[in-house]
Amino acid sequence: MKFGIDRLLEDTALRSPLAGKRVALLAHPASVTQDLTHSLDALASLPDMQISAAFGPQHGLRGDKQDNMMESPDFIDQALGIPVFSLYGEVRRPTDAMMDTFDVLLVDLQDLGCRIYTFITTLRYVLEAAAAHQKQVWILDRPNPAGRPIEGLTLRPGWESFVGAGAMPMRHGMTMGELAHWFIDTLALDVECRVITMQDWQPEAAPGFGWPLGERTWINPSPNAPNLWMTRCYAGTVMLEGTTLSEGRGTTRPLELFGAPDINALALIKTMHEMAPQWLAGCRLRECWFEPTFHKHAGQLCAGVQIHVEDAAYDHLAFRPWRLQALALKALRLQQPDYPLWRDFPYEYELDRLAIDVINGSPLLREWVDDAHAVPEDLEAMTRPDERAWEKERSGYLLY
Repeated sequence: MKFGIDRLLEDTALRSPLAGKRVALLAHPASVTQDLTHSLDALASLPDMQISAAFGPQHGLRGDKQDNMMESPDFIDQALGIPVFSLYGEVRRPTDAMMDTFDVLLVDLQDLGCRIYTFITTLRYVLEAAAAHQKQVWILDRPNPAGRPIEGLTLRPGWESFVGAGAMPMRHGMTMGELAHWFIDTLALDVECRVITMQDWQPEAAPGFGWPLGERTWINPSPNAPNLWMTRCYAGTVMLEGTTLSEGRGTTRPLELFGAPDINALALIKTMHEMAPQWLAGCRLRECWFEPTFHKHAGQLCAGVQIHVEDAAYDHLAFRPWRLQALALKALRLQQPDYPLWRDFPYEYELDRLAIDVINGSPLLREWVDDAHAVPEDLEAMTRPDERAWEKERSGYLLY
């Protein structure tokens, strides 16, 4: 198969509309070609391409900034002599001066298929800016490594944030190119946007189910996205960022495991199986122990649970990471009702809302966890209508 960037590089006719235009690139460390050349370097080497600027999202264009709210500065690319603007520094939206540096913006970002992953919010912001400045945007499409499944509550009105770009469920099942057209329609944007589609992407095909496993090298799109298995778990484990539990930052398997020094992981797994075994399908859970080298519970031995989705037990359609992680939070609340579960700290520049609510796009998930009388069927009843509605809404935007 071929990604959008590789098709653009190979096909002179495909990029002929860019002739004579100033071109900028929005990219990050995972923006590489099939031969692992960074997209900026590959594009700059073309004799018919005039690269005038570049943009980096959260974590930076070339470097890796750990954790959230760690900003990247603007700089001049020493090899190319062009400005590199940070969209996760002094600003999150491109300024008028930044927009004046190009005619066409190429977007080549590897996403994880989760609403909270900030690259889709940056996509929305650059589309809005391009509409205001009458600039073209080309999306060089890449796979959604989490594939097509949909899961989670839809973000509620008024809960938009940098980790909540629009009214979609946590696991949206779309590519960046597909999302671009959805944003344009739902926001009524007047912008010329072209998607350079992938060739032969098969999101239902084993063993990758979204990622061409064995064909393409995995490059971390952010520091704590080290492999395909993390992307499968992420739509659930990202909720741990809003809790006092470790999500495995400071270990070699971040966002595939969770735990804390003061929980009973084996009892937690047992309670989860008793409460809603149907939410644990398609994976295996294992009690584990880990000691984070940094971040939450650094230097402390944590009792934990690892979610295994890398072996033959993995069932792509049955695995539901958002429900699994919600169930873990519920089980802990039932076992230890007074456990200080919710983390109270600024999260992605949201200062007056609990992080768990910002992450979920409403307080509904947290209220279900904290309600001693609420059962899994109650969360299911809230969530299924949202998922069905999204499946219908997104159908008109699917390109593959």
